[in-house]
Amino acid sequence: MYRRTFIASSILLAASVARAQSVGKIPVVGYLWHAGNSKEEHPYFEALLEGFAKLGYVDGHNVKLVHRFPDEIPEHFKAMAAELVALNVDVLMGGSTAAPYLRDATTKIPIVFMFVPDPVGMKLVQTLARPGGNITGLSNFGRDIAGKRLQLMKDIVPNLSRVSFLINPDQQSTSVQVEAFQAAADQLGLVVKTFEARSPQEIEPAFDAMVSARTQAVIPAPGGIFYQGRAIVPKLAITRRLPLCVHSRETFEYGALVSYGPDQTEICRRSAIYADKILRGAKPGDLPVEQPTKLELFINLNTAKALGITVPPLLLARADEIIQ
Repeated sequence: MYRRTFIASSILLAASVARAQSVGKIPVVGYLWHAGNSKEEHPYFEALLEGFAKLGYVDGHNVKLVHRFPDEIPEHFKAMAAELVALNVDVLMGGSTAAPYLRDATTKIPIVFMFVPDPVGMKLVQTLARPGGNITGLSNFGRDIAGKRLQLMKDIVPNLSRVSFLINPDQQSTSVQVEAFQAAADQLGLVVKTFEARSPQEIEPAFDAMVSARTQAVIPAPGGIFYQGRAIVPKLAITRRLPLCVHSRETFEYGALVSYGPDQTEICRRSAIYADKILRGAKPGDLPVEQPTKLELFINLNTAKALGITVPPLLLARADEIIQ
């Protein structure tokens, strides 16, 4: 069945490409990233290209991919979203940081988002099943698993009572994340203190403030500058003896204690499927928002040892990957 479906979709893709080439035009997809260049977007930049390649798209041959890199600067997001709209691209794409800027820039050009924690709460879609309008995409369950990350830290850190939530207030998804985080903390009987960083240079002072406030663990909000600073955040946490829980393999591999979340790289690859459907005639408002079907738990026992923490055996048994 899968093979027949794949062959049929390939035929449809070839037909649509042939029609576009017959009139001398290939489809144009504009992507609004969040970092300063493609290297800083690794491995998601490559994953997006892989996703298109698996569907038979070759940049410059049967599709044109236009990339913009706002370097986490709000004014750049707004200007670059407007620039992509002015190019009259066929599809716009972007992550959770970029998606609201794309939404505000056009109500006509189809938009595909990814990594969005709460598409309804962020007013990107009407419902997950029937988005309506010109926007659809892939969620990363960010709102729903905030409580599970907090529970993990409570299970791992002895006598945990005070947790730091590291945010970038300039990121439009922040208010949704703070609300979800606070609600989950209230249910678990934890006190949350929020610390802000609007640039990579402000991350270290934020960690110093956490120490002064005597918080016992830290969870950064997904995306934005904390992804840009994913190599330094775990080091700052270890040197200040703050257990760190992150949301993806890409932010875990630099030394975080634990990570819990969906496969972000696969979400990025799959976003190309949504763009393909739209290029073949589907309406974004009719395409249900995709939600991850699997969540991954990673634990770093080297970091646990450095922090003097013993990870409960039950958690180790649940882990998808253990570094030791």
